Amino acid sequence: MSSIGTGYDLAASTFSPDGRIFQIEYAQKAVDNSETMIALRGKNGVVCAVEKAIPSKLYQENSKPRMMTAAEHLGLGLAGVYPDCRAIRDYAVEEGLKYLRDYRCPIPDKKLAATLAEYVHMFTLGISRPFGCSVFVNSWDKKDGGKIFLIEPSGLSYEYRAWAVGKNRQAAKAEIEKLKLDELEMDQLVKEAVRIIMAIRDEGKDKNVTIEMSWVGENTKGNAELVPNATIDAAEEWARRALDEDDLDD
Repeated sequence: MSSIGTGYDLAASTFSPDGRIFQIEYAQKAVDNSETMIALRGKNGVVCAVEKAIPSKLYQENSKPRMMTAAEHLGLGLAGVYPDCRAIRDYAVEEGLKYLRDYRCPIPDKKLAATLAEYVHMFTLGISRPFGCSVFVNSWDKKDGGKIFLIEPSGLSYEYRAWAVGKNRQAAKAEIEKLKLDELEMDQLVKEAVRIIMAIRDEGKDKNVTIEMSWVGENTKGNAELVPNATIDAAEEWARRALDEDDLDD
């Protein structure tokens, strides 16, 4: 009985007999079933990309954005239940402003990641249900280079060179491992991120999806910004040619 959560999944503070907290597992499942999102750290910056489904042609462009900012120098990539993503983003902005008021300097990336992880973990203690989202915190500066932190629904926080979340995460990670990330410039990171997303996307969804991207690095002077649509379109054309050439080689 404990293996399927019956009777032990009514609150995040309840452990099953085998030591599991099913509410947290359900929250992680919400992330695992969401759109595929990847983050790549290259030679002089970080790129984050997500494939978004478009339910209707009547949607306004960039409705329900997944790429946001917590501060001028900190980019956020949010995967999972969208209202939870917005709540986390709002909290991140508040913490960034609070730190700026108290210390008269921008909040460090590692500090924000730790603060968000602690906040997310509080919701695994029975206060409410856990957040059904994962958050990438991306940054770059001349001294330390690029940074990627991931906060999971359980409150765990890790730093990565590159990572993927969402429904096609395993296939994305396999493609990422083939890249020599330390040698890639920002424009090359954009192209490779688009190529990976297009290579692993589900069949029949080419007309119902769009790619949203953000970057932070040397070419943005350390500011987290959305990648221009023209740059994404050019990367998609490059990715199609690359994938077609791979098919011919096979």
